[in-house]
Amino acid sequence: MTSASESEDLFAHANRNDMEKNQPLAARMRPRTLDEFVGQDHILAPGRLLRRAIEADQLSSLIFYGPPGTGKTTLASVIAHTTQSRFRILNAVLAGVKDVRDVCDEAQRARTQYRQRTILFVDEVHRWNKAQQDALLPFVENGTIILIGATTENPYFTVNRPLVSRSRIFQLKPLSDEDLHQVARQALADADRGYGGRNVNIDPQALDHLVNVANGDARALLNALELAVETTEPEENGCTNIDMNVAEDSIQKRAVLYDREGDYHFDTISAFIKSLRGSDPDAAVYWLAKMVYAGEDPRFIFRRMLIFCGEDVGLADPHALTVVQSAADAFDRVGMPEGRYHLAMATLYLATAPKSNSTFAFFDALSAVEKEAEAEVPTHLKDDHRDSEGFGHGAGYLYPHAYRNHWVAQQYLPSFLRGRIFYQPGELGYEGEIAEQVRRRREVQLAAAMDPGTQEVPPEVLTYSPRDRDVEEWLDRTVNNVPEQWGRLRDDLFEKAQCRRHEIVLDLSGDSGVFTWEALRKAPEGGVWSLVSNTEVGEAVEGKCKDLPELRRPHIVVGSVTDFGQCLEQDGYEQMQFDLVIGRSVLTRVRERVELLSNIRSWLKAEGRLCLAEALPRHAQRLYNLIETKAFDEELRAKLCEAEERIYADTDDPMVNWDTDDLSQWFQEAGFKLPVIELMEQCSAYTVTAGMIERWFTRTSDPHRPSYADRLSERLSKDEIGRVRSVFEAQLKSQSIRWHSWYCMVYTEKES
Repeated sequence: MTSASESEDLFAHANRNDMEKNQPLAARMRPRTLDEFVGQDHILAPGRLLRRAIEADQLSSLIFYGPPGTGKTTLASVIAHTTQSRFRILNAVLAGVKDVRDVCDEAQRARTQYRQRTILFVDEVHRWNKAQQDALLPFVENGTIILIGATTENPYFTVNRPLVSRSRIFQLKPLSDEDLHQVARQALADADRGYGGRNVNIDPQALDHLVNVANGDARALLNALELAVETTEPEENGCTNIDMNVAEDSIQKRAVLYDREGDYHFDTISAFIKSLRGSDPDAAVYWLAKMVYAGEDPRFIFRRMLIFCGEDVGLADPHALTVVQSAADAFDRVGMPEGRYHLAMATLYLATAPKSNSTFAFFDALSAVEKEAEAEVPTHLKDDHRDSEGFGHGAGYLYPHAYRNHWVAQQYLPSFLRGRIFYQPGELGYEGEIAEQVRRRREVQLAAAMDPGTQEVPPEVLTYSPRDRDVEEWLDRTVNNVPEQWGRLRDDLFEKAQCRRHEIVLDLSGDSGVFTWEALRKAPEGGVWSLVSNTEVGEAVEGKCKDLPELRRPHIVVGSVTDFGQCLEQDGYEQMQFDLVIGRSVLTRVRERVELLSNIRSWLKAEGRLCLAEALPRHAQRLYNLIETKAFDEELRAKLCEAEERIYADTDDPMVNWDTDDLSQWFQEAGFKLPVIELMEQCSAYTVTAGMIERWFTRTSDPHRPSYADRLSERLSKDEIGRVRSVFEAQLKSQSIRWHSWYCMVYTEKES
């Protein structure tokens, strides 16, 4: 006979199972493991810091920031299923200070009695006021609580600075169409949680429509898919067919990422104003259309355009203010939807008007008075006033007033709309006067966008970590403790490579550690892999970084650059791919350069980058230039110069039989984009030792690596070589010399 308590348990279990089965599809299909998680490769791809921290159960406080449907809550759920720590959940809309204190008290008891950590997930953390956030701060600070916050609002604006400074921030981006297709396929194939147990057939065009209108939001896609399946009657054969008509009824309007008070509001109006200032009518009407479509208040837009008349057009076109004010008055009289004509008219007028910022003279005067009295906007177009350091917003924006004619070629449209033309100027009146100017500026912008040598706009920073002074000091000491010439080469390479904080970096020249340590500093939320030549060097590198936190240490691979792919397979990392591959003198170590570059390409992620500093042996320092050749007679001096120059003209020697043109060809044959190559001269101070001279003049039996004396013997007799050595010893031994060499910095991207 079943007891009452057992009956209650049975009913509770049955009720829970029934609730799980009746949950919306989006809730049922929520991933349970990292392998089921779709998208967000910039923070969760194998090798990245966050994934390694989750898998190792070594989390610190985190804040997930991004639009709805990108996986913030799902990621917290994955962590809950992975961690051995206690996991507690609060919703900031429902929870107050008392709830925070109760959770923290439980966490303190668990930490004291059971040595167990507590992870607290706070959904919509931006909705907590300052007092609620402050109540949590002491427990985060002393490690009682590991906070995971989720927010659709920019944490730099809505979360207390002390909490932000103690948390790693990861920005989640809208899912790609490919990601959404994968989400839909999972839902259609999963028999337990999705529709794998039902005969559902969806037309490819219908699925494309659902994905397109979902606009990066997995929840919106799954909701639409569920509505389509559940409201469609199966046919006689039991098959539920979803065609375009059903898909259009299930999701009818694209969701635009926009909010009236948050990031998208500020970022979009920032992009709109910058497009006006940059005299780009196509981009200006695009951002205007996005604001109107999302329901932005037209009066707010007119207000910003009226400000723009004084700030950026000024006296260059004093009629601009009249035009915009008249358009605003007309809008008040006409209203929507016809008032959109007046919005567009004012926008196009300002975008094509001549520009001047001479009105800033007023603020210069005001400053003087004050001193007397008191003695998925593109990153560079986003509002940069409060979070430029954290997310890099506004970096790379070119201020048109700093250039001749107050205009500079710059991309104002999103990259997927690059080159798109919305505005066609007419041939009459004022438009006829500006048509040629608009056409020429578009041509210049397109040429600049297509130029491989043009510096790309710095990408948006997607992650942030609180400062660890001990780690920073260690890296500063290590990075700066290198010879000056290698330090300059390292700095030049990383400036060209533009290493990002969340990236996985592979250093193919890890023996010196020069690039590896800098990569650790540049990619604190990513990961660094370092290829070293032998076990002894690998142990030395590991020993050097033993004081670093485990998650910050580089992954050491022992082997040669030609065997690196096999090393990955042997260690179980055959699927590993990198965002950035760097190295010094990598190509001079091998003969089959195109084959090596093809292998490197296979190790790179889509749109991955390769940056190499390659020595040019053909342009190396000539030894005969280090000595005063007056010690020789004219014939011996000529023979010495000729013999040494023949070294660098040997077409059969892979060390010297190539130049920059060959480099460019190799990279393109290997499937890379046309590389950007910059020549750099390096001048270093060396002391010539007796050992160096001994190596130069000792004959070898290696046909692939002949010594200097071996090379000279092709033109000089044994006696003549002896005389040359005597002069070298007399003039150079124990002397400091200036050694000149040439490097080329090669930067390219994986051809998609």
